[in-house]
Amino acid sequence: MAEAVLRSHYPAKTVRSAGIGALKGEPAHETAIALLRERGLDLGAHRGRQLDESLLMQSDLVLVMEKGHQKWIEAEWPHAKGRVFRWGHWSDFDVPDPYRRGEKEFREALALIDKGLEDWKGRL
Repeated sequence: MAEAVLRSHYPAKTVRSAGIGALKGEPAHETAIALLRERGLDLGAHRGRQLDESLLMQSDLVLVMEKGHQKWIEAEWPHAKGRVFRWGHWSDFDVPDPYRRGEKEFREALALIDKGLEDWKGRL
């Protein structure tokens, strides 16, 4: 969801999504697709992929959802330190993964994604 929201605000930037525990090749969750469709955003073509060193090296900035993700990436690839930040960095919050949870949790995650985007505006 964060990839689609960010891309909608910065269409000229290259925005890619990858996870550290992603289900490779799997489509976005149906609830995420529905919530973003409400905003006129299409997640239909999205497929999960794992973060790897190649993608990391192509990225000027890596935004993660949780502090634990940041720590894991920086431990795995120490040269990434200084380019990895939490989506909620500026207001000090994590965006919990709503996977396998209900619509309420997806809506809460999307609201935090919106809040994080507002905090990042002007810094990207």
